[in-house]
Amino acid sequence: MAAIGENLKINSERLWDSLMEMAKIGPGVAGGNNRQTVTDEDSEGRHLFQDWCKAAGCTMGLDQMGNMFAHREGTDPDALPIYVGSHLDTQPTGGKYDGVLGVLSGLELLRTMNDLDIKTKHPIVVTNWTNEEGTRYAPAMLASGVFAGIHTQDWAYDRVDAEGKAFGDELQRIGWRGDEEVGARKMHAFFELHIEQGPILEAEGKQIGVVTHGQGLSWTQVTITGKDAHTGSTPMPMRKNAGLAMARILDKVEEIALSHAPHAVGAAGHIAVYPNSRNVIPGKVVFTIDFRSPDLAVITDMEARLRLEAQAICDAMGMGIEFEKVGGFDPVAFDETCVQAVRSAAERLGYSHMDLISGAGHDACWINKVAPTAMIMCPCVDGLSHNEAEEISQEWAAAGTDVLLHAVLETAIITT
Repeated sequence: MAAIGENLKINSERLWDSLMEMAKIGPGVAGGNNRQTVTDEDSEGRHLFQDWCKAAGCTMGLDQMGNMFAHREGTDPDALPIYVGSHLDTQPTGGKYDGVLGVLSGLELLRTMNDLDIKTKHPIVVTNWTNEEGTRYAPAMLASGVFAGIHTQDWAYDRVDAEGKAFGDELQRIGWRGDEEVGARKMHAFFELHIEQGPILEAEGKQIGVVTHGQGLSWTQVTITGKDAHTGSTPMPMRKNAGLAMARILDKVEEIALSHAPHAVGAAGHIAVYPNSRNVIPGKVVFTIDFRSPDLAVITDMEARLRLEAQAICDAMGMGIEFEKVGGFDPVAFDETCVQAVRSAAERLGYSHMDLISGAGHDACWINKVAPTAMIMCPCVDGLSHNEAEEISQEWAAAGTDVLLHAVLETAIITT
């Protein structure tokens, strides 16, 4: 067996082949993927992952939220497992790597250990968390949130999609609702490898991001009510244009986020305009403001200023406005010991690396509440993600997985 040193690396060709094979399921229209949560395509991807895990000698656990747990035995029956993983679901116009790399790198880790007959004191479990993306069913990281006690299972089951279909019913329909109690599993540690989804690593010429913190997030849904009217025959002073009110509020969102530069960000990602007709002044708009920062006090300030300034804009324009907090989580500080295991692995392997704050939410952010957790990031081309053009290199994927392997083996303790 190879010693834990720079000579111990994964099979990059096998990892890449697995990524490309999974990408065949739920293909998008522009080279990416549309494998949304608890759809038939999600089920097909799960079956492929399960088959690969069983071929690697793992047993598969399944909880009542559909979270999948591929278990490789350790030598100590009393030792808590080391968990790794991410998610297989995608955005409607998603890429081939967001989430998927984190799951299949865990599978490659097990395959490499099998190839080299590496045994560890702690068992190792590869996880596929259900509905990380939160596109079909809000909020994001739904199942890991139930696992960590953030949401109740009944509340999660009752989430509905745009067609009114309940999450729990769809999970049952595709055959991936298990019997295991959600959150009953105990972890020694959790590691998640993910593409950066931002441009920093590539711009800095670094192969590895050592994630020390995760940004906090706030989603506020705003509903503005004006009056539908003809665009051609309604005098300008007599209009109650909900779209115009939204535009003025979005300008304020930009101003608010920039006032907390450089780490705070803000934008509206979801916008719905009613009646959405070319010759009708919008009488109603519904949009969601996404604020993020690694500082909770900054998030709180941005939320308060949004409500104050948006209310003032609508009052001045004679329109109604409602606010609803529809998602969010506090900033995360990852476990120092796990973070150091990632940093040490990158140094041992000779990969260039830098500390990062994750700008996106990840399952690791919730799991950090119940177990020591760390994240590893690899670059993505132009920082592009949540887009079918999302791209990484085989070398970046391999470097991230090599670091994952070493960090996990250091934590799991090689016994033979």
